[in-house]
Amino acid sequence: MHPEAFREALVDWFSTHQKDYPWRRTKDPWAILVSEMMLQQTQVATVLDRGYFTRWMERFPTPADLAAADESEVLSLWEGLGYYNRARNLQSATVVIRDEHHGRFPRELSTIETLPGIGRYTAAAVYSFAFDKPAPLVDANVARVIARLYHFDQRIDTAAGQKFLWDTAAELLDQQRPRDFNSALMELGQAICKPRAPRCKECPVADWCQSFQQDRDPATLPIKKPKRETVLVDEHAIWSHRDDGAVLLQHESGTRRKGLWKLPLRSVESVSHLPVIYRSTYGITHHRVSLTVYQSDSSEKPRKDESWVPATDLPTTPMASPFRKALDKLLSSC
Repeated sequence: MHPEAFREALVDWFSTHQKDYPWRRTKDPWAILVSEMMLQQTQVATVLDRGYFTRWMERFPTPADLAAADESEVLSLWEGLGYYNRARNLQSATVVIRDEHHGRFPRELSTIETLPGIGRYTAAAVYSFAFDKPAPLVDANVARVIARLYHFDQRIDTAAGQKFLWDTAAELLDQQRPRDFNSALMELGQAICKPRAPRCKECPVADWCQSFQQDRDPATLPIKKPKRETVLVDEHAIWSHRDDGAVLLQHESGTRRKGLWKLPLRSVESVSHLPVIYRSTYGITHHRVSLTVYQSDSSEKPRKDESWVPATDLPTTPMASPFRKALDKLLSSC
């Protein structure tokens, strides 16, 4: 590996092939942090094409705007992106920025890393993309590129594997152009060094890729722990709708969906005699959930974690996507 030649080839390719994302048009650390948090576990197309990033930045153009917001509104605006702790972490970070940094976004890497919910990768991304400061970063795309470049045939999700990836990213980093270099490395993984069908013949750094040069199949890398087996789950919910348009909803429990609402869940034994009016399936982590909704009536008495939500509040009541889809479908048939 000749790092200088590798860097030149990669950044030159990026200069003519980079995609136009709104967070690449700014050096505002707040906008870049929002984009990085949204893109965790979420595809770029979802964040952009469905307008999440634009709507968020219009409503919360500064950290102070988010810090002062009600959590219910925050979760409602995040609705559909999933992994709602990301939104909570963002808001917690803005409170720290307001209270401990006088409302100014910190400019030191070590300080950015202390913000709630901000890990090593996210801090490095903000530091290099916003301030053009040298910091290695490793996300899924970069990990895949590095594993194939060096034909690293060991698991990357171990302490040793992570050390190799981060150490290598630090060695490869262009100290003079960290913003462009890190963006290019990530773009290479997104556009060329894809998980299942890498476009090796179009790769600008194929000359330095051990997998390609040794005629090995890059699609076998990186190596990770086998995925957990899918667990099948049944959910049974009721639809209780009053004449005034209010719908009976239940507060979500647990940390994953804290602050959200859903159709009230019941035991299958208690609803099996009711007519089925809606069915769907959805995935969450390693679970495959079958949701069945039964017709109840407006005499249903709310339990301690349930409330009648007025029709006017339903559009802004934060709900996980599977229940939002059910709600919208059932309302349309009323």
